[in-house]
Amino acid sequence: MAAGAIFARLDARDRALFARMSVTPGTSRLARIAWTILTHLGGVVCSVVAAVFPLIAPGAAAHAAHAAHPALTTLVVSHLIVQLVKRTVGRPRPSRVVGRDALVPEPDRFSFPSGHAAASMSVAIVYAVAHPSLAWLLVPLAMLVGASRVCLGVHYPGDVLIGQLIAVVTAIPIVFG
Repeated sequence: MAAGAIFARLDARDRALFARMSVTPGTSRLARIAWTILTHLGGVVCSVVAAVFPLIAPGAAAHAAHAAHPALTTLVVSHLIVQLVKRTVGRPRPSRVVGRDALVPEPDRFSFPSGHAAASMSVAIVYAVAHPSLAWLLVPLAMLVGASRVCLGVHYPGDVLIGQLIAVVTAIPIVFG
């Protein structure tokens, strides 16, 4: 099977899954608010604050400071990779192809890969490795941030998966190297 045919099949499956996962304007207000709050946890402000907070926080949070440098480094490197891939691939967002409006503002016109999914997983995976007792909370939360991007109509599921994979692969040499 040719590579073009494989990518076409993957794209068709990604669009079908998007159609099942994305919410519509008719979805309950509470659900839309919950997904919107989750999606903002993967935005630049929350991600940078989560990566830097232990460096400046007094008291109990200060013990997490040894993970802050790798978290910030992973966040920056994964963001650079995501932006390079986005501009190289140039996959349009679902709202421009599927005809379903995004329920939150789109940060740019490119969909693949998801920067929010990469950012939230970058910070979560580093802190989960540094503090395994928090992994049960941080990794699923990062996964929900990724899911929120699909539910709100700004990314396909494959965009999220690859964004999260970029974060994990970026974290490995930074955390263990």
